[in-house]
Amino acid sequence: MSTPVLELRGVHVRHRIAGSRLFAKDTVYALTGADLAVGAGETVGIVGESGCGKSTLAQAIVGLRRPTEGEVVFRGRSLWEMSVSQRRIEFGRNVGMIFQDPSTALNRRLPVRKILRDPLDVHHVGSDAAREAWVRELMAMVGLPSSAADALPTQLSGGQRQRVAIARALALKPSLLVADEPTSALDVSVRAQVLNLLLRLKDDLGLSLVFISHDIQTVRRMSDRIVTMYLGRIVETVPSEETPDGVRHPYTSALFSATPSILEEIHPIPLTGPVPSAVRPPSGCPFHPRCWKATALCADEMPEFTAIGPAHTVRCHHRLDPEDPATLPDASAITDASA
Repeated sequence: MSTPVLELRGVHVRHRIAGSRLFAKDTVYALTGADLAVGAGETVGIVGESGCGKSTLAQAIVGLRRPTEGEVVFRGRSLWEMSVSQRRIEFGRNVGMIFQDPSTALNRRLPVRKILRDPLDVHHVGSDAAREAWVRELMAMVGLPSSAADALPTQLSGGQRQRVAIARALALKPSLLVADEPTSALDVSVRAQVLNLLLRLKDDLGLSLVFISHDIQTVRRMSDRIVTMYLGRIVETVPSEETPDGVRHPYTSALFSATPSILEEIHPIPLTGPVPSAVRPPSGCPFHPRCWKATALCADEMPEFTAIGPAHTVRCHHRLDPEDPATLPDASAITDASA
């Protein structure tokens, strides 16, 4: 992998919430021991079920949530060891974020021109004329008509609002863009347009991209590497080109098995039982209560990461092996056992 633009080193995020007892507080283990590196020009996809920690990871990456433990390192410098002004100039100008719902991410009272110009004004970028010219260029770049400049977000379609959000994230010419479920609030008809736009902009501008979604096939299409998360932990990192047949973690395999296909019959691997609580995570491997390969070892010990290849690591005691059919899931047997 190229030299990392950004690294997470052993990042934990824990926060306190009201507990079940009066005046008591519970601890939510939202992110546990996250290690992640994003190279220059690379797209890293983050996938997992709702509540697995994807958005918390995104917030830690862009500095919206300070880690309880661990480091966020941007271009070799620890983010939270920077002064406030250094974080604003050196980090804030170089990292952009696209939020999940453009309806709530954009100020409804401001016209598009003002929304796009605000970051330039705050950071004192260029002259007034240069800022206006860059706003027009941003709008053209994301496919917005010039007539939208004076429109309010409520006067735009969902797809247009997300294009505004993308343009705003690019306003300061960042080197890293974080997209948190950027198409989940859009109609199916415009999702492909927005995804294709992100791919084009990434190539044209040389961006590094962290793309977060619960849709593993979309992540596979968008990304160079796929990071699978479960209950706040990263459990596998695999090059997209090695998926789906080369995945080694049972959870990643289950996610791919449930993907609908119009060309082939699918055999989804059922995961019995609810996702465990992030307040009281299970002992050992967090996936063991739902894993068909789990043994007593899985309940007793957290597995360490094993390197499968230069960019492929997995945290599992009983990892799958594509070369050994005995380790692979038998969908019919799993279905019969869970019936």
